[in-house]
Amino acid sequence: MIWTETVKVNDRSISRNSPTYFIADIAANHDGDLNRAKELIWEAKESGADCAKFQHFKADKIVSDVGFSGDLAAVSHQRDWDQSVVAIYDQYHTKREWSDDLYNECCRAEIDFMTTPYDIEAIHLLDKYLPAYKIGSGDITFKEIMVEIAKKNKPIFLASGASDITEVQAAVKLILKHNSQLCVMQCNTNYTGNIENFKYVNLNVIRQFAIIWPNMVLGLSDHTPGHSAVLGAVSLGARVIEKHFTDDNARVGPDHKFALNPQTWSDMVKATRELEFALGDGIKRVEMNELETVVIQRRSLRVTKDLPKGHTLESSDLESLRPCPENAVSPMAINQVIGKKLSCNLKWGEHLQWNSFE
Repeated sequence: MIWTETVKVNDRSISRNSPTYFIADIAANHDGDLNRAKELIWEAKESGADCAKFQHFKADKIVSDVGFSGDLAAVSHQRDWDQSVVAIYDQYHTKREWSDDLYNECCRAEIDFMTTPYDIEAIHLLDKYLPAYKIGSGDITFKEIMVEIAKKNKPIFLASGASDITEVQAAVKLILKHNSQLCVMQCNTNYTGNIENFKYVNLNVIRQFAIIWPNMVLGLSDHTPGHSAVLGAVSLGARVIEKHFTDDNARVGPDHKFALNPQTWSDMVKATRELEFALGDGIKRVEMNELETVVIQRRSLRVTKDLPKGHTLESSDLESLRPCPENAVSPMAINQVIGKKLSCNLKWGEHLQWNSFE
C-alpha cells in the first residue's frame, strides 16, 4: 500500500510538519435554512476554520424507518429528539439545490467547501464543487461508497469512530487501492456531550495509526466539550481537526449542543497555534531567545585573587560564578586548566578564557 505524506486541499498542503487544518462541520446546524448556512460559513471563517463542511444525505437513503421504529427509536443522543429519526434526518438535511450557493459563498469567504456524501448520487452531484471528501464513521464498512469516493482521486478524510483496528485497516486498504491521498482520523462517536466521554476518546490510537502507516496524515474528529482532546491529538501528531460548529449552542437541533460556537472555536484555534509553536521541531538547542540567559545563568571559572602572568593555576585559584560570557571557560573544563600557566595578568573576579594560557 502506498499513501502520500502530504494531502493537498486547494492551495493548502497538510502534512506532519504543517499547521493544523481545521474543519468546521456545520452539518445540520443550518437548521434547514440556506441563509443560516451562508452565515455559518462566514462565522466559521472568521473564527479560524480552514474548511466549512456540510453533510449531504436523504432520509430514505441513510436510515430505515422500519429499523428505527422499535427499541432503537430513542438511543444515545437521539433520546432527546422530539420527532422520529427519519423525520429529523429529513428536516435537517442539506438540500442539494443549495450546492451552487454554498460553494460560491465559501469561495467568497475564502474557505474550503467540503461535505460528507452519504449516497452515490450525492457523490456525483457534488464532485465538481469538492476539493476533498469526508467519509463518516458510520460508513467505514460501506464498501460501495468508499470505493466510489476513492475513485474520484481527491483527498479523503476517513473518520474511524465506533470501529476496531481491523475494520480501520480494511477500510484503509480498500481506499488505497484506488487513491493514495488519505487522512485517517481517530474518532469517538458519542454525541451526548457528556464529560465522561473523555474516558473513551483514546487519543493514543493516533500513535498506533502512526506506527501502522508511517508519515500518513492523521487527524481527530471530536465531539467532546472544550479543547483538551484537540490539544492532546495535535501533540500526538494529528494535523487535521474536525469539530461541529454552530452560532448558538442553545438552538434546537440535533447537533447544536455539542458543537463549538465562534468564541470557543476561536479559543481552540488560538490554543492550538500556541501548542504548535511550543512543540517545536524536537531538536534540543540553545534557542534564540535564550542567548542572553545562557550567559547570565551559567557559571564560568573566575580567579579568586590577582594572579600574575606565568602563574601556574591551582584549584584554590578558581571558583565557579555567574555570568558566563561566550569566550569564558566552563566549570566543566576545570581539570583541563589546573596546572596550566597564565599568559597574562588576571585581576580578582576575572573569568578565564582559552587564550589566557601559555
